[in-house]
Amino acid sequence: MTANTESERVAERLQRSSARLSYDPDVDVDWLAPLVDGAYGKTPERCSLYGTELWDRLDEDQRGELSRQEAAAAAASGIWFELILMQGLVRHVYNSDPTTHNAQYALTEIADECRHSTMFARSIAKTGGVVRRPSRTAHRAGKVFGAVCGPALLFAGAIYVEELADGMQREMMRDDSLQPMIRMISRIHVIEEARHISFAKDELGRAWARHGRVGRELIRWAIAGMAYVATSELLHPKAYTSVGLDPREARQAAETNPHWRRTKAAWAAKAVEYFTEIGLIGGPSRRLWRRAGVLD
Repeated sequence: MTANTESERVAERLQRSSARLSYDPDVDVDWLAPLVDGAYGKTPERCSLYGTELWDRLDEDQRGELSRQEAAAAAASGIWFELILMQGLVRHVYNSDPTTHNAQYALTEIADECRHSTMFARSIAKTGGVVRRPSRTAHRAGKVFGAVCGPALLFAGAIYVEELADGMQREMMRDDSLQPMIRMISRIHVIEEARHISFAKDELGRAWARHGRVGRELIRWAIAGMAYVATSELLHPKAYTSVGLDPREARQAAETNPHWRRTKAAWAAKAVEYFTEIGLIGGPSRRLWRRAGVLD
């Protein structure tokens, strides 16, 4: 089977799966249901300050609020990256034969991401999230990444961010103590992103094989930098100020918090394992992965 035929086979399978099991968040999420009083936005043990002195200072209401604000920050970063991914997928289709299954599945994924971004935006508004945009650094980096990334970097970036979100949301969808709306949103995203990850891995395999030694080293550095920024965007200073904490002190406490480092490493584990296996993590750029807190 040729690579092109394999690409068509994978895309056709994913297209059939999309037809069988896709969601419409406007219908499948109960946006009119009131929020459950006191329910967390994410598991307390997965909050960035859990186990620190700052966490001990917070009362139960403040801890719940911080969990909801951190969930909103993650949703805002999700929107940011999905917009970048959609730019890349549009270019992918622009350079493709639109009658192929590959191009048509890419269009299907774009439609999925549009719904996901709207769903995340509505969840931020519903929970009173104060974090609605990425940091200035991430915003500028996203402009560059979205404008210049080639297929290998595009699909590697998609795998990293989607696996990171998948690790987080698989836990959230199973936690009965969280807001029901957040659990349903997590479930929708996990199911539909599984197809996106399969598509990205198939595309990355061919794109990575086309690069030589120098090209691969450049991509290693670029994806390490992207992963560092994307992982950093899980936190936002406004989430801390919403519960009366000094954002600099709180950010420093989070970055040195072993609980938070283990959390990030657990969520990113599948992507890190896959990238290591194919040679996308290696050499001097490993330092950035360590700085991101997802690699020992």
